Amino acid sequence: MPELPEVEVVRRGLADHVVGRTVERAVLTGARVARRHAAGPQDLADRLVGSRIVTADRRGKYLWLVLAPPHDDPQALVVHLGMSGQMLVEPADAPREKHLHATIDFSDDGPQLRFVDQRTFGGLALTTLHDPVEGHPHGIPEPVRHIAPDPLEPAFDRAATVRRIKARSSEIKRVLLDQSVVSGVGNIYADEALWRAGVHGRRAATALTKPTIGRVLDHATAVMTEALGQGGTSFDALYVNVNGASGYFDRSLSAYGQTGRPCPRCGTPIVREQFMNRSSHFCPRCQTRPRW
Repeated sequence: MPELPEVEVVRRGLADHVVGRTVERAVLTGARVARRHAAGPQDLADRLVGSRIVTADRRGKYLWLVLAPPHDDPQALVVHLGMSGQMLVEPADAPREKHLHATIDFSDDGPQLRFVDQRTFGGLALTTLHDPVEGHPHGIPEPVRHIAPDPLEPAFDRAATVRRIKARSSEIKRVLLDQSVVSGVGNIYADEALWRAGVHGRRAATALTKPTIGRVLDHATAVMTEALGQGGTSFDALYVNVNGASGYFDRSLSAYGQTGRPCPRCGTPIVREQFMNRSSHFCPRCQTRPRW
């Protein structure tokens, strides 16, 4: 699943290519793409027509377009990328992708916005906005209100996040993946941050000192910022920007996906183990496993 850097790459592409444009026509194919929109795909398509895209916004892994409809208050088109969702900006006459589920045309006759999703876990939904905060002056969409600020947004409070993590008895990696505590940190960047901090992911959060927790958060921020600078992390052709290009931060990973390769710090082979229906990657020497 794309994490914060990959979603931010898409957001920036949308900001460059669709913000300020007015929707002339929207076509949604099938009901699944709009399953989170209670009134169905045709209602969603109809309500998009005439709306001007005000801004492209994001919190953690959640992406949305703020819309100014002709006669209503601003609303948000929330884009759920799921496992394989792609937002692509292409000429209207470009070949249609096999897994194309939605197209949006604009009144300026410029490039078309497409939603492509091979595994169909993603989708689109129109919703209200609430609670304007620093960095999100138009507010947060209803489905995103329970998500905590991410480390790259102005509303992020590092000290408060450290306190929330310290109060948890769960394993530190499990807490990092809890989007209600801190958003945007997924499996890849949690493994990288913990490796950089020298902390085993199964250490109980409450057993860590606040400076150590702060160091983990700082490393998560740093590694996601570095990944963003390289277009994100792409392990297959599904994670692309709006122009269809893949990121290449996977070449810079030290722990995630490096099973059996020498730890860049000490040379010990990186180990992989199952964790929450995912995989954890760590150095058994640099990241000492807790004693139960």
